[in-house]
Amino acid sequence: MATMKEIAKLAGVSRGTVDRVLNNRGSVNPDTERIIREIVKEMNYSPNFAGKSLAVRKKKLKFGYILFGIADLNSFFADVVTGITTRASELSDFGVTVEIRESGIDNHEQQLIYIDELIELGINGLAITPINHPNITKKLKELSGSGLPIITANSDMPDCGRLAYVGSNYYKCGETAAGLMNLITGGVANIGIILGSPQVLCHSERSAGFTACAANNFPNLKIIDSAVNNDDDEISYTVTRDLLLKYPKIDALFLASAGINGSCKAVCELGLNDKLSIVSYDATESTCHLINEGVISATIAQEPIKQGVMPLDLLLDYLCMGTIPEKELNYTEIEIKIKESL
Repeated sequence: MATMKEIAKLAGVSRGTVDRVLNNRGSVNPDTERIIREIVKEMNYSPNFAGKSLAVRKKKLKFGYILFGIADLNSFFADVVTGITTRASELSDFGVTVEIRESGIDNHEQQLIYIDELIELGINGLAITPINHPNITKKLKELSGSGLPIITANSDMPDCGRLAYVGSNYYKCGETAAGLMNLITGGVANIGIILGSPQVLCHSERSAGFTACAANNFPNLKIIDSAVNNDDDEISYTVTRDLLLKYPKIDALFLASAGINGSCKAVCELGLNDKLSIVSYDATESTCHLINEGVISATIAQEPIKQGVMPLDLLLDYLCMGTIPEKELNYTEIEIKIKESL
């Protein structure tokens, strides 16, 4: 959901001008009006929301957003936070506040503490990147059952009672990575997989999609072994180095999570950067640098800003206008990046 402030910025006009166009008050240059209406159409702006802005302010809505607390290590999540804070600033014009909490990627107890903390603060809706743990599922079911709208983001938990999911189709992303690996290696490779955490659905789904696609379609793509790095560069360096030393025949890596810098550091220190084909995820600044340096062959991006923004928009539409999300699964684009496309 776009805001009047965003439309005004894109059109290069004041919010008052946008308001005059939306409410047919005239006194606007025809060309300017045409531009504004085109932007309104493209951004799916709802004038009904503008008409209810006073009611929204009276509600004083508060949202919670829990994501993995690794933004300093994983710039993908830093971009998600940018999306959250940007939209939160815009929603503040309507009296909406957003409380952000960052949990450890494997610390479900911390997530439970943050959920309880946000409930105590009186949130009206929750966006969360959930850890795949029974206690998190149980907690979210209880909250959704009591009427709290929940949107899962980045990693899904379909059976928790959530309204919708915003993020990648991770199984399809895994299949895409397998297809890329097949093209890059000429269909013959011995592959090591570096996985973030089996407790995070997006990581396990990527690996599952990659493994199944390779087995069913590319019989000469052989998966040798895998290792877990908890999305941490230091751990990733160690497990990648150990994996490559243990299996000298590995000539390709599938990096299914963050920790990419650590894995690539191990590859370069072992002098294998010209011998390994590497497929990763996300188009962060450091990953793009590694692609330009020829260390990574290709990466798959997943629109992190959208993953920060859209959950808040869906919660707002639901609470202010009673609009149930049109789609249960709101998939981000699968964007393949290679050196020549950066």
